[in-house]
Amino acid sequence: MAETIAAIKKKFETAELVQRQALFEVYEQDERQGVQSIIKKYKKIQENYEQEIERTEKMKEFEYKYSDYSYICGIDEVGRGPLAGPVVACAVILPKDETILYLNDSKQLSAAKREELYKVIMEKAVGVGIGVVSPETIDEINILQATYEAMRIAISKLPVKPDLLLNDAVTIPGVDIKQVGIVKGDARSVSIAAASIVAKVTRDQMMVEYDKIYPEYHFASNKGYGSKVHTDALKEIGPCPIHRRTFIKNFGVSV
Repeated sequence: MAETIAAIKKKFETAELVQRQALFEVYEQDERQGVQSIIKKYKKIQENYEQEIERTEKMKEFEYKYSDYSYICGIDEVGRGPLAGPVVACAVILPKDETILYLNDSKQLSAAKREELYKVIMEKAVGVGIGVVSPETIDEINILQATYEAMRIAISKLPVKPDLLLNDAVTIPGVDIKQVGIVKGDARSVSIAAASIVAKVTRDQMMVEYDKIYPEYHFASNKGYGSKVHTDALKEIGPCPIHRRTFIKNFGVSV
C-alpha cells in the first residue's frame, strides 16, 4: 500500500534541512500531484535558505577583512529623529565560530523578525552593551553629541573590551579603539546589523512602556516620531516630560 501524502508531508515538516535532500531523492519519482507539491514547496524553502547563507556571507565582508582582531564590535543607534524619548545605542560582539542568519538593517525587518533575532543575538553574542541617553541630555548637548555618548556608554558596558569597532558611517570621538566607519553599515556588516536590531528592539520596548504613562501621545505605535496623532496631541495638550524641547519648538508648542 502506497504511503499516504499526509505521512510524506509529515516527514518533510519534521526533517532537518540536511535530511531533506535524501527525502527529495526518495519521493521525486512519486507522480502524485500532492507529493510533487510537497517537494516543490520544500525545494523552494531549501533554495531560500541557501540564498540566505550566501547573503549573510556577503555581510561578513568586514568581519573577514579584519579577522585578525580578537573582538570585533558592531555599533549602531536608533532614535535620532523622534520628538520624544531617548536615543539608544548598542554595541555587539558576535561569535566568530557561529553564523546567525537573517541579520539585516533593522528597518528592513518586521517587528516580529526583530524580536526573534533580538533573542538569538542576546543568547549567542560574546557581548552586548546598551547605552541610553535621555531627552534632557539630548536638549542639553544636542542629538549628535548625545548619540556619541550613547555609543560610548554601550561600549563601556561590554563584558570584554573590543579591539575593533565597526560603526555605521561615523567615527566616535573619545574612544581609544580602532574604528572603521562603513556607509550603510547596518546593511553591510552582520555585527552592525545585530547592533541595529538590539538598539531598535530596546528602544521600542521603552516607548511601549512610556505609552502606558503618557497614553495621549500613542508612543506605542509612533515610538516618539512625529506622526499626525502624536503632533496633534502635542499641539492640543503640550509636551510631556520625555519630549525633546529642542525638537518640538517648531510646532508652536510652549516649552
